[in-house]
Amino acid sequence: MNISRDEQRALHVLARGGCIRHERGANGKVTGVTCFTHDGLVLEGVGLRLFTRLRRRRLIESRNGAPYRISLKGRRAVRAQPDNAA
Repeated sequence: MNISRDEQRALHVLARGGCIRHERGANGKVTGVTCFTHDGLVLEGVGLRLFTRLRRRRLIESRNGAPYRISLKGRRAVRAQPDNAA
């Protein structure tokens, strides 16, 4: 599966324990998203367009209105990256 650099970066953060919090409008549609790392920092570059692509490909999922997390399909699609947090 072809995954862009931005999608790969977001999936890597989610695989390490991050989440995507979403805001819904009055009509129930998602109007804004914020991606948090496992440390609680905000990952820039994850907007509504990237969120929609990840959700459409079923690489992320939300259960019972919880923040979006990486799905099993997303875990299989993400490439391994070295951890620079040492």
